[in-house]
Amino acid sequence: MPTIQTDPHITTALTGASTTPYWLDSVELPDPQPPLRGHTTADLVIVGGGFTGLWTALQAVEQDEAQDESQDAASGRARHIVLLEGTETGWAASGRNGGFCSASLTHGVANGIHHFPDEAARLNELGLANLDAIQETVARLGIDCDFERTGEISLAFEDWQVEQLKKADDPAHGYHYLDADEVRDHIHAAGALGGLLDERNNALLHPAKLVLGLRRVLLEKGVEIHEHSLVKDLREVESGTAVAVETDLGSVTAPAVALATNVFPSLLKKVALHTVPVYDYALMTQPLTDAQLDAVGWAGREGLDDVTNRFHYFRLTADNRILWGGWDAVYHFGKKVLPKYDQRPETFETLAGQFYAMFPQLDGTSPEAVDGGVVFSNKWGGAIDTCSRFFPFFTTAFHGRVAYTAGFTGLGVGASRFAGRVMLDLLSGERTELTELAMVKKLPKPFPPEPVAWLGVRLMTKALVKADQNEGRRGPFLKVMDALKMGFDS
Repeated sequence: MPTIQTDPHITTALTGASTTPYWLDSVELPDPQPPLRGHTTADLVIVGGGFTGLWTALQAVEQDEAQDESQDAASGRARHIVLLEGTETGWAASGRNGGFCSASLTHGVANGIHHFPDEAARLNELGLANLDAIQETVARLGIDCDFERTGEISLAFEDWQVEQLKKADDPAHGYHYLDADEVRDHIHAAGALGGLLDERNNALLHPAKLVLGLRRVLLEKGVEIHEHSLVKDLREVESGTAVAVETDLGSVTAPAVALATNVFPSLLKKVALHTVPVYDYALMTQPLTDAQLDAVGWAGREGLDDVTNRFHYFRLTADNRILWGGWDAVYHFGKKVLPKYDQRPETFETLAGQFYAMFPQLDGTSPEAVDGGVVFSNKWGGAIDTCSRFFPFFTTAFHGRVAYTAGFTGLGVGASRFAGRVMLDLLSGERTELTELAMVKKLPKPFPPEPVAWLGVRLMTKALVKADQNEGRRGPFLKVMDALKMGFDS
């Protein structure tokens, strides 16, 4: 990264920025669906109205539709599906992310190989098929979510990072090393020495538009959605043949329950230590003028990131704003998830300074500024459900009548659909390719209880920063954690 600016104009550039995530700020939100009241029954209950819950519901509906088409219509019966959301659909991580929809199910190829070397190649294939299916679904159902299959470029700003990216060059699988001149053909980012173009495995989208599009389709297909219906408890009923899902105002009994509660405390105590909430932050600029857009290049509109442990991710929106996020991954003692943590002025100022250092042509105080530069329209944060292997895990409870997934870390936009498919397979009680994956069968290492978790995260954060300062070389602490397959990331 270029040297970070500390000019006081950064504060001015952030003044007036909305604290609502841009995605939720830029759409007309529908009236919430009524909360669950009284008792009802269903064939399938889904807890959580983010991407995972919505994709689970849609795949269940489409599975029923496909079965109806393959048999006498009179014999087919669609499942009665009830989806319960504690606040409103898309309010949490699904409305706060960067809108990168990755094919990776394992937080990158190398991480997948590290954890499951024998099935990493198959997981890559399944991930790419999953991304293809997302693209097909949004087109077929007419979900206008600004979907762009752009690919992604990882940028190097140090010589040692360049060497890493050169080793990853693999044109046969869609990975192309770019030297500094070739990078400049894609993006005018100050100090970039090289890059790795992944042309197949990433798309960009508008997260809130995807949430609302899925919500609309589900309501049209007869799924019963209840918002402001926070689930408080699960209990076995009817001699173990069903599970009662209880909220403050009502309950619903069903033989199958899918839990898609993401970063929030699990309703299953046995996995309470398998995730920690990590806060990530992002800025959004005002729309760039045509001259400003020309000054930064970016004709291919790829998603971008850099290759440090404390990384940034950045991208263009449909109206040519730049989202700029990452860097800090903040864990609060006691695994607390509180609204006040969504704002962190010191992180926003750091991010703004780093943004102007990379794009001086957009810094209103720089001699290189074009059209007076840009300022920020939105600043926000949100919690990510980090697990120790950085990608989703699965489990069941109540004799297989409840399925649970979490631990997406930073790549849940695409993996959420895959996770929904896995949960439906687990709830079916049948053995499928997905239920037999080691990724599905094996849980990651749990994090220790407090205060050890807080201390461990602090030690790991310091070790990651030190590794970035030492040409990526991982010190003794990180090597031990690698051997134990324990990590911390956003």
